[in-house]
Amino acid sequence: MALIDFLTTDEQQRIVSAITEAERQTSGEICVHVTPRCWGNVMTTAQKKFNQLKLYETERRNAVLIFIAYKSHKFAILGDQGINELVPDDFWKDTLTLLGEKLKAGETCNGLCETILQIGNKLTHYFPAIKDDINELSNEITYED
Repeated sequence: MALIDFLTTDEQQRIVSAITEAERQTSGEICVHVTPRCWGNVMTTAQKKFNQLKLYETERRNAVLIFIAYKSHKFAILGDQGINELVPDDFWKDTLTLLGEKLKAGETCNGLCETILQIGNKLTHYFPAIKDDINELSNEITYED
């Protein structure tokens, strides 16, 4: 299976553009990872992927991972330590709800784009954009079979 089986090339580009746009609002970094399956707890699996991708290496510890296991119908949103130290416990609740509703309705690309933009907007309050900000992580979607 390839990423193209889940998202068309055009949809992938729209998502990368949404990440780029969202990151203009914040010094936070947003990453999307897609895999067909997730065996077991999605949060545990997403945390492992967060660590494998070394998303904890940002200067401000303000990376976010949107993890989707599309055949397992599981997804998660994780923020790094710098985010989690500042935000309330239910910080991701409405974002998770938005993504879940869009995925369930079959609006995968629109749902991911809206979720990404919402994350960027929410991070602005805690991690505003800074002059000469460096894009520390690729905006490309990561994928594994």
